[in-house]
Formats: sequence, structure tokens, C-alpha cells
Amino acid sequence: MPEGENTRDKNKNKKLPDHTYTIGTEWWRNQGKAYIFLTTTGLYEYIRAMGYQQKKHKIGVLLLNLGGPEKPEDVRPFLYNLFSDRKIIRLGPPLLQKTIASFIAWKRAPDSMANYRKIGGGSPIGKITEQQATALEKQLRDHGNFRVRPCMRYWHPRSEQVLGEMKEAGIHRVIALPLYPHYSKATTGSSLDDLKVSNSRHNLELQLSEIRSWPVHPSYISCLASRIFEGMALFKEPVQIVYSAHSLPKKFIDEGDPYVQQIKQTIAAVERITGQAGKLCYQSRSGPVEWLEPSTPDMLKLLSGQGCTNILMVPISFVSDHIETLYEIDMLYKEQAKKLGMRLKSTLGLNDDPAFIKALKDLVLQSTE
Repeated sequence: MPEGENTRDKNKNKKLPDHTYTIGTEWWRNQGKAYIFLTTTGLYEYIRAMGYQQKKHKIGVLLLNLGGPEKPEDVRPFLYNLFSDRKIIRLGPPLLQKTIASFIAWKRAPDSMANYRKIGGGSPIGKITEQQATALEKQLRDHGNFRVRPCMRYWHPRSEQVLGEMKEAGIHRVIALPLYPHYSKATTGSSLDDLKVSNSRHNLELQLSEIRSWPVHPSYISCLASRIFEGMALFKEPVQIVYSAHSLPKKFIDEGDPYVQQIKQTIAAVERITGQAGKLCYQSRSGPVEWLEPSTPDMLKLLSGQGCTNILMVPISFVSDHIETLYEIDMLYKEQAKKLGMRLKSTLGLNDDPAFIKALKDLVLQSTE
């Protein structure tokens, strides 16, 4: 065979460079240059191997939420953790925050325990967030190597525990995904700050990526609209939609917190789909400060005075069922509405609905781009 011509047979058994894939490959030298030709099998193996290289680098995803007591004896320490956080409520001078928090937790624990007993003895939010994490990790499997875990602000598992587990698993990048669609420094802001403190305090050196809010994410909006259509089908007569959001101290909004603005963005996006106008109000006040208005109980009184007879309540800032939905809305406000001559029903929680988990998946993947 003349010098310099293709010599497949002569060279086919020679060792290929380490970065090539030998299954189903053919190669030869021509004028001193190496060429690699992949057969169909070889191309498949190459693509599969490259996918493995991408997947082997795990990315952590933390579902940030408030947390809640799992049994009656958890209630008092949970309340203490909650009221100790000056970002959610400011109790007197900073130096007295924890002292006042301890007193409030002691005083409120008996009533709170009684309320939790009405919904089974504890908050389901931990279990639901675990279910959301499992479902999200499953939906992410075809897109990379992700480990998804709950991370609670005021109960277990706390940030230092979850971040430590991520570090031990060889994870270097963590995406913080708050289960609060609307940003507030009292919720998302507090959780993100807590993550940063834990990461720094324990010298974990994890790369943290933040998803700060997602008030108009299309899949989230679609889920809310679907829940409203399902709820409206329960009524044969005209029904008033009422959006009930978790309240905040009014001072936070005055200082520039975007919480209310983002809730109104969500409502506007939902109403473009449903064509149904709703009323916005705020629930779950706690503490001697000025809160957002109108309160949910006041809204019910107002609607009763206007002759309203049917209410579909949408827990607009809650994506998981917990005491605010299962007790306050489904029991407390439902009973108040009944006494006022109205019928009140609420939309189902998003929880681990596959359509909602898809919204979370989209948010994670957008964060990796």
C-alpha cells in the first residue's frame, strides 16, 4: 500500500487516546493526522458517556419553607424560633427580641396546641415538603443529577443540617428554591439570609444560587387557575372569589417590600385566565403591630353586608397545606362565614400536584442555564 494512503487494517488495533470511545469505532491515519469515525453504536455510546459526565456533577436543590411543629410538644419551641426572628416581626429593642419571643411562645403555646390538635396534632408541612422534594427530584432525573431536599426556617431540617448533608454528598452548587411565590424579607429574605449564615459559619464553601420569587410563572398561574375552576364548579349559584394571603406588618411594605405588589401580579395573571374578579385580604396576624388590611375576617363581614352568599377562598400565598389553610380557612373562616349567612369553600392546596411540580422543575432548570 503506497505511503500516506489510508491504512485501516494496519492501525485498527492501536490504542486510541483516553478521551475517545472505542466501542463501535473505526480509525486510521492519513498524512500523520488521526481521524475517528463513530458507527451508530459508537455514536450512541459517546452521547451516553457525555451525558454521564454531565450527570455525575450533582446539583443540590433546597425547597425553602417555614416548617411547623410535628407534635404538640414541638409547638412552644417552634413558636420561639419563629418570634426570635427579627426579620419576620420586630419585638421591642433588638437585645430583647429573644426574651420577648420566649414569653410570647409560652403564652401562645396552649392555644396553638389546641388548634394543631384540630388538624391531627401537628403540621403536615414537613411531610408535604418531603413529598414535593421527592416528586421534583423524579421530574429532574432526565435533566441532570439533582438532589432535592426540604430546608425549613423555624423547624427541622434546618439549614445547617441540610447544607452539611449536601457537602458530605460531594455537592458544590446548591439552588435555593423558596416555596414562597412572592418575595418578602420576612419569608424568602429570612430563609436566604439563614442559608448564607450557615454556609459561612460552617465553612462549607458551597456555591448558592437564589431563586427569589416567581409570582407570574406560567405553570404556577395555570395551576391556580385550574384550582379556581374546580372550586367554582362546586357552586350552582354565583360565587365571590376571595384571595387570602398571609399578612405582614404594614411597615415592611412601607420600607419597600414587594410582597403585596407581587401578589397583585399573580392575581392579575390568574384573572386573565379565569375572567373572574376577586377580592384580596390578609390572614394570620400575630403580634402588636399594624398589619396589612383588610384582614380576612373583616373581608367576610364586608361581603356579608353586601349580600354575598357564596365565597370561594383561594390561599394565594400558600402552596402547601398547613395550619393557615387547614384550620384558619377550612374551619375558622368557614364557621365565621356560616354565622354570617354565607357558604365558604376553599381551593385545594397545590402540594405535590404534578403540574405544580413541573413549575418548580422549570424554575430549577432556568436557574442552571
